[in-house]
Amino acid sequence: MTAVLAQWRRYLEPTLTVITVGALAAGGIAWAAGHQRLADGCWIAGTLVALAPALWWVIATLRHGRAGVDVIAVLSLVGTLVVGEYLAGALIAVMLAGGRALEAAAQRRASHDLQALLAHAPRSARRRTGETVVTVSLDDVAVDDLLVVRPGEVVPVDGRVTGTVAVLDESVLTGEPLHVEHPAGDMIRSGAVNAGGAFDLRATATAADSTYAGIVRLAREAGAESAPIIRLADSIAAWFLPVTLLTAGAAWWFSGSAARAVAVLVVATPCPLLLAAPVAIVSGLSRASRRGVVIRSGGALESLGHATTLVLDKTGTLTQGRPTVLETLTAPGHRAADVLALAASVDQMSAHVLAEAIVAEALAQGLEPALPTNVTEEPGRGATATVDDRRVYVGKLDADGLSAPWARSASNRARLDSAAIAWVCVDGEPVGAVLLRDPLRRDAPRTIRRLRSAGLNRLVMLTGDRPDPAREVGAVLGLDAVYAQQSPADKVSAVRTERESATTIMVGDGVNDAPALAAATVGVAMGARGATASSEAADIVLTTNRLDRLADAMDIARWSRRIAVQSATVGMALSGLAMAAAAVGWLPPAWGALLQEGIDVAVILNALRALGADPATHVDLPPDTGELLRRFASEHDELREAVGLLREAADQLVGGDAAALATLVRAHAFLTERLLPHEVAEETELYPALARPLGGGEATATMSRTHAEIQRLSDRIGTHVALARASGGVAPDQTEDLLACLYGLYALLQLHFLQEEENYFTLTGDQ
Repeated sequence: MTAVLAQWRRYLEPTLTVITVGALAAGGIAWAAGHQRLADGCWIAGTLVALAPALWWVIATLRHGRAGVDVIAVLSLVGTLVVGEYLAGALIAVMLAGGRALEAAAQRRASHDLQALLAHAPRSARRRTGETVVTVSLDDVAVDDLLVVRPGEVVPVDGRVTGTVAVLDESVLTGEPLHVEHPAGDMIRSGAVNAGGAFDLRATATAADSTYAGIVRLAREAGAESAPIIRLADSIAAWFLPVTLLTAGAAWWFSGSAARAVAVLVVATPCPLLLAAPVAIVSGLSRASRRGVVIRSGGALESLGHATTLVLDKTGTLTQGRPTVLETLTAPGHRAADVLALAASVDQMSAHVLAEAIVAEALAQGLEPALPTNVTEEPGRGATATVDDRRVYVGKLDADGLSAPWARSASNRARLDSAAIAWVCVDGEPVGAVLLRDPLRRDAPRTIRRLRSAGLNRLVMLTGDRPDPAREVGAVLGLDAVYAQQSPADKVSAVRTERESATTIMVGDGVNDAPALAAATVGVAMGARGATASSEAADIVLTTNRLDRLADAMDIARWSRRIAVQSATVGMALSGLAMAAAAVGWLPPAWGALLQEGIDVAVILNALRALGADPATHVDLPPDTGELLRRFASEHDELREAVGLLREAADQLVGGDAAALATLVRAHAFLTERLLPHEVAEETELYPALARPLGGGEATATMSRTHAEIQRLSDRIGTHVALARASGGVAPDQTEDLLACLYGLYALLQLHFLQEEENYFTLTGDQ
């Protein structure tokens, strides 16, 4: 019955709109043909068609303890019939039905039945009895059953690993992309995916009592507790309705004429309320969709416009959501490119998330991995293969047993950078280490600044990741609070706490975020990575994989809400003046209806301004400038890895490596042939082009000063190279200054690249 009623309500508003528009048009045709009585009949029919559901809406509103805008609409419709203003009644009917249809379309949101969550959950389990493995229904699994979880399968229930190591992809639970090893005896949770070989699991809970079922329940409960958002029109009607009734009653009382009271009601027709908010909000929804932001309800857009607290997940929201190569470190006598190519040659046969990142980095650098043979892989450890008659291993090593200085340095770097490390060994000898981490989104810092300027005064990060990387991200972005190692239940609790004191937005992208998204005032899902469950539980979905689209949505929401409030309040103010004129007898009902229509047209035209950008926030970027930004962003990606040559040369000088001079020469060649021409082109082509859209040359002045410092350090390194070549090596008295130049330029370039990428390259709308 509920489903039938919901379906009926789904089609009621558009049907009413069609009927009322048809009645208005038919009456107009009859009037033009000289058939006044037929025209009046059509207009009366349209008015009555709108009056019946309007009465129902009034009753429903009153049952919830609110007297909304529909009360004024009903009185206006009845008033036009009483005084014979049938055309005005038909117009009001069209505007009432059209406003309702617009609002229904804006507020219709996706189902919260969480089908995506349920689709991920397993339906059966493999129970081992002796040497026999039998597939049973998930409901039949009991505590202490011994289950077998095959590669690629979802862990069916909470349990304890037995026998061998389990390698799990727990991103559905924690949001973290790196695989996690669980030795025998470890407790694991349902919902994780087996990313390694088959393992045995001793059940410690039934399916109903396991973690994944709890996530589904949390999402359902959080969605059910979300309070409906009061319409902007109703909030204004809360004071406009009694003013209207008092004015009409006073006019009738003092004049003794019911016609004056009806005239007041006619000019008080709440079309500015019925149209201003829906038109402005739907215009905002339309504009947001063009920016890759799907907002499922007008109420969500309104709430987004006055939110003050933002809660964010880390992985996939503030970070890329997948590991990338941070740096390749090598043993003395080996080149980083050669080590990376060997690692990619082996890893191209592996489906491990780190292996995919290593292969992607090698291909991005233009390296060509060789075709390996005799490939073997130990889940959770690494892979071994024969490459060019050498046995190459890529994976984990016991870092405590590595005695070489470069290896200890690599282990320390991994800990300092909160990075995963993949060791590369050739014929049993370590020759390099690849550091990987989930990097911060390029647009994250600029987006955080934009969000703060939009009115958000509290930014909180919730993540299932470890405290160290979580704190680092929080420090870089200047967040107000950081909570690490958060379970889905912890996230829901934190969001509820924040919501108690402020309108709260929650942004996430994983199944583990779905309950928290449903608990927030407005849930925002990063939907581009296919996180269907979080998208289902969210009010807003960012269809592009860009966090700065949330800032765009905030700008659009505030601009649309400002216009909606402006249109409604100005329209109501004009209606108030007309009411006063009607109350004293200066405005007959017919002229009042005509004046009201003029007010309505003005309100609609003003509300349509929401389709455009807020002049205060819009940055007009010429097409040529956008192409320049894309060009230089691409060059950054090509140059970033080569910047590592500077640090490599410095490290070799410190270690007394015989290849230090050769590496130094290569680094200087990179500076003169590739880096400096890039910086000069930015200074002469890009920065002048950015001056106008950014409001003047001062916006890039600090970057220009950095270019000068890059040139100075490069020239100084060139002088050292010339001296070293002349003497056949780097002299002891050169070392200290040369190291300062190399390390200093390396750090300066890293910072300079980040600043340009955050401040300028994100202006293009590309990622």
